[in-house]
Amino acid sequence: MGFITDPLYTPTYEVAGDEVAVIDTSKGTIRVELDGSGAPVHVANFCELAESGFYDGLKFHRYVPGFVIQGGCPNTREMTPEQVARGEAGPTGRPGTGGPGYRIRQEFTTNPRNSHVDGALAMARSADPDSAGSQFYLCLGPQHGLDSGYTVFGRTVEGLDVIGELRQGDLINSIRIEHAAS
Repeated sequence: MGFITDPLYTPTYEVAGDEVAVIDTSKGTIRVELDGSGAPVHVANFCELAESGFYDGLKFHRYVPGFVIQGGCPNTREMTPEQVARGEAGPTGRPGTGGPGYRIRQEFTTNPRNSHVDGALAMARSADPDSAGSQFYLCLGPQHGLDSGYTVFGRTVEGLDVIGELRQGDLINSIRIEHAAS
């Protein structure tokens, strides 16, 4: 997660508006339509990280039943699924405390579709609203109490059943960006 000392970053990825994230996990595949018009900075950041292979091999590090499944912490890369599930510290730190070395600005106050519906894809952050970086979560049911504090940048269109099966320690094999058919 981004920290106040990390620089504020503006991604260079040009959002086309038809991006779909294909999240391949150890439990199956999830397809998420990204909201490039509502959250262009978050979508551009996520696409840059995905296309660079940043997420490949990471594990989901946080599971709260009926709430969220969270991943995207680079500290989980060199850890076994069992170590992550137990919340142990890895060679680069504890799961849930790592990020890309920068932070991005919040968009929850400007995104007209910032709604934490079942399967919503959003960015985790620390106390600073402009502290998101690489950690993301998927909602396990509607979580509208988060709407006014966390940026939603996508919604699941396939794989809600997969999201429901994910647990702490499960693997993110890869995240690829595709473009929806016109």
